[in-house]
Amino acid sequence: MTEKVIVVGAGLAGSEAAWQLAERGIAVELYEMRPLKTTPAHVTDKFAELVCSNSFRAAGLENAVGLLKEEMRRLNSLIMETADKTQVPAGGALAVDRQEFSREITEKVSSHPRITLIREEFTRIPLQENVIIASGPLTSDSLAGEILRLTGEEALSFFDAAAPIVELESIDMNKAFWASRYNKGEADYLNCPLNEEEYKLFYEALLQAETVEIKGFEKDLVFEGCMPIEIIAQRGYMTMAFGPLKPVGIVNPHTGKAPFAVVQLRKENIAGTLLNMVGFQTHLKWGEQKKVFRLIPGLEKAEFVRYGVMHKNIFLNAPKVLQADFSLRQNSNIFFAGQITGVEGYLESAASGLLAAINMWRRLNGQNSLIFPEETALGGLARHLAGSPSFDFQPMNINFGLISPLPRKVRGKRERNLQISARALSALEDFITQNGLRCT
Repeated sequence: MTEKVIVVGAGLAGSEAAWQLAERGIAVELYEMRPLKTTPAHVTDKFAELVCSNSFRAAGLENAVGLLKEEMRRLNSLIMETADKTQVPAGGALAVDRQEFSREITEKVSSHPRITLIREEFTRIPLQENVIIASGPLTSDSLAGEILRLTGEEALSFFDAAAPIVELESIDMNKAFWASRYNKGEADYLNCPLNEEEYKLFYEALLQAETVEIKGFEKDLVFEGCMPIEIIAQRGYMTMAFGPLKPVGIVNPHTGKAPFAVVQLRKENIAGTLLNMVGFQTHLKWGEQKKVFRLIPGLEKAEFVRYGVMHKNIFLNAPKVLQADFSLRQNSNIFFAGQITGVEGYLESAASGLLAAINMWRRLNGQNSLIFPEETALGGLARHLAGSPSFDFQPMNINFGLISPLPRKVRGKRERNLQISARALSALEDFITQNGLRCT
């Protein structure tokens, strides 16, 4: 096959899309503007850089994201292969050493013989070319303007936030201790316990801390899945204690008692020298972060290697402009993938890149697009984007509500979810075989 595909953006979705196409014999021109032009959130020029957490969330098949992971593995996902290879201990979750993860993706994609890397900003969409736009939620202003002109729809926007990263050596282990998260899995989380007096002090300081200014209407457009810790606190005194500071299953070995609340930190790298403050996405000013977060027991002398940041994300009104195969309704050789489509989350973004690439490949082979079975997570994700234009479209993580329900009632949520996953993987295997989708 002589035709080529232009892939815009070497994030999770773009890297997956470029790899899938190249592995299927398609020549790819991969555009990445970093390091010539950067974004408010990225700090390296590496591909698939994880700008928020280093967690790919739950690993088990009783969770929808765990099912999505397994479906992607069965389609030879580069992102999943690399995540499995670079994982760090995280109990029931899949977390990775983000530096090794990005380095590995960059090396594999940039060295592929069918992928040509072009380090420059992509600003004009050639309507006669085959293009997958995976420029992400931090799409440059020039390209965003081009997309708006092409789609005729105004892009929506929300704000995303990233949590701080702390050096392990700077944490007081006379106060902190290792334990599992919610009493599940191994003792892979470092816990900083708070009694009620310490919690009240932290809560009040958080409410008084200065934040980075958010202008105008954008103030209320924070995505629930990445809600800043200070906004959670504003919702009520106990909201944090029932949310990211929930002490379920935790006993402080220093006192033998259950804490009132607990701050948990997860390994950020394989060596375990860096830790991510779980659930502490924030847009506090950096000086305020240092002052307020050092009120947490064990973090009094914490050294922050990265402070939390907040940045604007954009996404398309997908039901109005995209088809379920991720192609543009008005121009079927232009595809979109990643968070710009309105999927939310690392895995969901990579999955959309995989699906867009498969359908682009089929289009170049003169075949019809494929919409994965409604019993699968991949199918549910695509159908969400192609939903009714009459609804208020918002970004969404994968969840079992996007997958067709079982034909009969099953007692117990965990057992029901496991049965949904078993059915999904069976349907996926049949679908892969029938359509010759597995790369060899």
